[in-house]
Amino acid sequence: MLVSAKEMLIKAKEGHYAVGQFNINNLEWTKAILQTAQEMNSPVILGVSEGAGKYMCGFKTVADMVKAMIDELKITVPVALHLDHGTYEACYKCIDAGFSSIMFDGSHYPIEENVAKTKELVKVCEEKGMSLEAEVGSIGGEEDGVVGMGECADPNECKMIADLGVNMLAAGIGNIHGKYPANWPGLSFETLAAVSEKVGKMPLVLHGGTGIPADMIQKAISLGVSKINVNTECQLAFAAATRSYVEAGKDLEGKGFDPRKLLAPGVEAIKATVREKMELFGSVNKA
Repeated sequence: MLVSAKEMLIKAKEGHYAVGQFNINNLEWTKAILQTAQEMNSPVILGVSEGAGKYMCGFKTVADMVKAMIDELKITVPVALHLDHGTYEACYKCIDAGFSSIMFDGSHYPIEENVAKTKELVKVCEEKGMSLEAEVGSIGGEEDGVVGMGECADPNECKMIADLGVNMLAAGIGNIHGKYPANWPGLSFETLAAVSEKVGKMPLVLHGGTGIPADMIQKAISLGVSKINVNTECQLAFAAATRSYVEAGKDLEGKGFDPRKLLAPGVEAIKATVREKMELFGSVNKA
């Protein structure tokens, strides 16, 4: 059964650890992350971007697959299925499809419109028992073809959005999506501390978790980050393991071309990455 991310993140904030959001792209991805969460006895959030939702034949297909997999694999740890960087329209599609959590990314709207739309979604999510994430200040990097260096959010705007009743807040603190460039100045802990002070108990979200050094991750958690998003790192690990398998000619041995065999090393690489992140975030045995 899917749960909202609300309780798991309140617990994480109080316990000074973070829950990982691992984005899913297909059946292998989903299975690898769910099995690892169960093995590590860790709560987990499965993130689905609009692009991944489209790739997997729509949000309903994704929700039905995840729910069936939780049953079939006998997963007992808390699992939230979360829309990542959703447009206003996609939020409603995911509400209808049976997701348990959504992110409304209204960061590109004027603040008044962001507030109005967020308020409306807060009401709908409360009625449905879902959790809602909002974003203030754009997260840099390449997302949907747009590349930018990470901006820092305005702590007062963060408070304004947090006070609307969302369950978690993604504040830009110089973090970016994808691989970090060589000249990246690092996270702005000054911004994070100021945001944290303004929003109090609200769990904060760190996007672009791939490539942020471990000590920065731990410092961010100590300053109130309770959810960390990982996507690129699992993709890189999967690609590297698949490349090795093919380059070693394993797909030409026996039935090595069978997709179940061809994709197995990539699946193991995703599991190893997720394990490592859960240990770093401190969510092991917190289910």
